[in-house]
Amino acid sequence: MTRIDLTGLDVRPAQVWGGVRLVPLVREEPVEGLRLHRRVYEGGLGPVELGDGTAYSSYIPHGFVADWSGAGAEAAAYGTRLGEEPPASMPLRRLARRRRGEQRLRFLPLHLALEGYLALHFGGPSVAWEEWSGEAVRRGLSPRAEAAYGGWQVPGLAEALRVFEIHPGQCGMLLYVSDALAAAFVVPHPEDYRVLHPTLVEDLFGELVHQYAHYGAPVADFTASLESGAVHSLAQLRAAARAQERAWAQAHDALMARDLLETPYAFERVHRMGDFRLFRFLPPFLRSGQEQHIGELISDHRGRTAYLKTFRLSESQIRRGHLLRRLADQDWHLGRTAEALGTSYAELVERIRRAGFGTLLNAHVVARRIRDTGDTRDTQEG
Repeated sequence: MTRIDLTGLDVRPAQVWGGVRLVPLVREEPVEGLRLHRRVYEGGLGPVELGDGTAYSSYIPHGFVADWSGAGAEAAAYGTRLGEEPPASMPLRRLARRRRGEQRLRFLPLHLALEGYLALHFGGPSVAWEEWSGEAVRRGLSPRAEAAYGGWQVPGLAEALRVFEIHPGQCGMLLYVSDALAAAFVVPHPEDYRVLHPTLVEDLFGELVHQYAHYGAPVADFTASLESGAVHSLAQLRAAARAQERAWAQAHDALMARDLLETPYAFERVHRMGDFRLFRFLPPFLRSGQEQHIGELISDHRGRTAYLKTFRLSESQIRRGHLLRRLADQDWHLGRTAEALGTSYAELVERIRRAGFGTLLNAHVVARRIRDTGDTRDTQEG
């Protein structure tokens, strides 16, 4: 599996509120054998034991329990909030745990995906080249953190989720802000989605989505144009309306959701749950300017997507991922990495600093190498 497959989910015409566009995804039949149940974490903080004697605490906006026992009837529900007012940004960690013998898995939405991004080449330099500091060799990228905005800080999102209509059979949605794809969300059953729809305002969104919501203009609503002269009966009107729905769905998949659906992802299986598999995925971090998403997905034995949640990376996050990949490809050798990127040694050092990894460098060695090459453009001694 290298791509996101939304087979079995049909697109319905979008609903618009200001700059927020929500595209409903409906199923003719729910995915049998999997439901998402509520999990409330009192106080908004959760300790996580990593199994190696260490632990950390994480902010928990809400939690899910994936149940494949076939015995559950509850729907998913909203969890907790930290303090009286949500924080402006939060550290990104994960919580996923399954008790032995249970056919249920507790996890935090998006945290598995975000942990995969944070762990990208987390070990740091694989070779102790002298340009890297001793701290970089010993500790790698630790500590490493990224910040995200809560949905309540995305202007218009709360109002949009409150007024949008939920379709019969709706099991998901694609959320656009200023017609930029902000998030995809899919669940196995319509009852799960009906309860979880309002909780999207508590989800995590990237910096780019937050900026688009603040500065973007209202978007145009979907309108259908029918030739009145060609419609003479209710049956013809129904057929014309369905043709407009098909045209909207084709245009949406080919244009608005193209990057999400056509990008090849690196999938990592995290848990096996009977006939279901829980994956997290990362994009290729190849081209700047192209939207890139991380996320998590549950598929059944037929490869159908039962659960999906995505997080759109900002341009700076894409650049950091791309830089780490290229460094790792060259065993963290700065000279070879600069050559592979088609840039100079000094420019690569400056890119590393701008990406927030400057503390990993041995400033004195790097400055000497730059003086030796005679290239001091776009960089400063640290």
